[in-house]
Amino acid sequence: MKLNVRAFTIATGITWGLFMLFLAWISSFGWGIRDVSVIAGLYLGYTPTFLGGVIGAIWGFIDGAIGGFIFSYFYNLLAAKHKKK
Repeated sequence: MKLNVRAFTIATGITWGLFMLFLAWISSFGWGIRDVSVIAGLYLGYTPTFLGGVIGAIWGFIDGAIGGFIFSYFYNLLAAKHKKK
């Protein structure tokens, strides 16, 4: 089975972006602050605030899309090689 690379890239980008947004907003209530501070070392401007959540969502979308692209590309490559055998 072959993955649609574009669809998988967009889906993982949206999923990871929404997770980053949710994590920042929920940490503004005191939960997961340590997680946000660790991720803030990678995502510039990511803080447990409303604006920090939006910034984190943008970073998360980019990061998730890159990861999704790499995963689906190599999955399709390996699936094609396995199918030939």
